[in-house]
Amino acid sequence: MREQETESNDSSRPEFWDVRYACGETPWDFHGVPAALKAFLKESRPGTVLIPGCGAAYEVRAFHEAGWRIAAIDFSPVAVKRARSELGRLANCVVQGDFFTHDLGADRFDVIYERTFLCALPPELWPAYVNRMAQLLRPDGKLVGIFLYGEEKDPPPYPLSAEKASELFRQKFSLMKNVPVSDSLPIFQGNERWQEWVRTDGFSMSCTIDLESSI
Repeated sequence: MREQETESNDSSRPEFWDVRYACGETPWDFHGVPAALKAFLKESRPGTVLIPGCGAAYEVRAFHEAGWRIAAIDFSPVAVKRARSELGRLANCVVQGDFFTHDLGADRFDVIYERTFLCALPPELWPAYVNRMAQLLRPDGKLVGIFLYGEEKDPPPYPLSAEKASELFRQKFSLMKNVPVSDSLPIFQGNERWQEWVRTDGFSMSCTIDLESSI
């Protein structure tokens, strides 16, 4: 029993998310697509996209309607079941598996979309997150989406700081866009940024300065 209780309180394990989806305790659930993603899709040429930690996977339909080829992944069986029921004929876009180890094929993605995935991971997994993103993106591919900044006394979520973001990404990515999010949910209000990180395997000092001065 003690082991089960530990697993259900560890956000790095699927059991943590199974319980919350099953009970409807999902305050991070946007029930739609953020305005910043809609703007990105209007401005971008379609390609291939991966959505890790996809949850209910509302974004799958938005990317599909914009002409993208999509793969989405989540390790929670309850979340995957919900996503597939929401998506209908697009259900096959969602696979159940561990983002860090699942075989996603030999092709690299043009874009990986982030929302509430990084901040759900304990900080000790953040370096592995960055390495896996770089591994799955093509050269000059983009990691785009909504990143949480600030402080949290009782995580998860685990917010970033500007200093930590620079430390994590500087070896493999350059920050090309960094703007506030206008339609955050109440639990994230005032702490979310839409960011676009380009895989460069190098990081310019100007990007670090821009990040630190704008948050």
